[in-house]
Amino acid sequence: MKPFFYRFSLALLGATWLLTACSPQGGSGQSNAPAAPTPQQALNADAADKLNTYHELLRIKNDEMVVSMGHDILDRYPNTPAAREVEQSLPAIEQRYKESSEKNRLSALWLYQVSPMEGGTQSTATIDSSQPSGDDRVRLVLRRHTQWGQNVFLYGEGHGFVCRANCTIATTVDGKSIGIKAFAPTTGEPALMIRDDKAFIAMLQKAKKITMNVTLVDGEKKEALVYEVAGFDPAKWASVGKGKKK
Repeated sequence: MKPFFYRFSLALLGATWLLTACSPQGGSGQSNAPAAPTPQQALNADAADKLNTYHELLRIKNDEMVVSMGHDILDRYPNTPAAREVEQSLPAIEQRYKESSEKNRLSALWLYQVSPMEGGTQSTATIDSSQPSGDDRVRLVLRRHTQWGQNVFLYGEGHGFVCRANCTIATTVDGKSIGIKAFAPTTGEPALMIRDDKAFIAMLQKAKKITMNVTLVDGEKKEALVYEVAGFDPAKWASVGKGKKK
């Protein structure tokens, strides 16, 4: 019987060795390592992080950065849950941002100042022509003065205007043609004074774009002066008293 038991023990040891060799390390027979994420899962995770930033920018009302981040998500992470969410909210935010930016741009075209001036104090609201620009631009000035009262005029650095006695400036206001009466000052300044300042200011407050066709002294050059006036804020044009009566 002893040889039989000896052969049986050898067989059992061999089977045990084979089982041990074929089993994964650790003895459990199963791997504990997590499965690697698929490329789409990794993309979704990155997009979700960007979406969290998008939500935070929305919370602090930074529309400029919201629009930038939203387009980044749409461009880099298409077909993700984050991109689908952004597609729903971004158009309205982008439209709001464009309108706000344009409003700020138009407002910034105007400059309001109060300063001492010969004979008293003056308050001005001024805007430079969008066309022509640079050194050729012509300034539109709304002025209130404690002694001279209220007036409106064009002022060009180094340029005078052809206007013999009274003249009419052919003007277009938001596509509608009108004539504006004006005159050149007798003191020789490179300016063109508007006759009816009250009517002009009332018209300006309702306008978006005013084009005034003038003739410059230099070579009697014809010039179309374009003013984007929609950002004018009457409340910022300070009063300095009644001034003299006209």
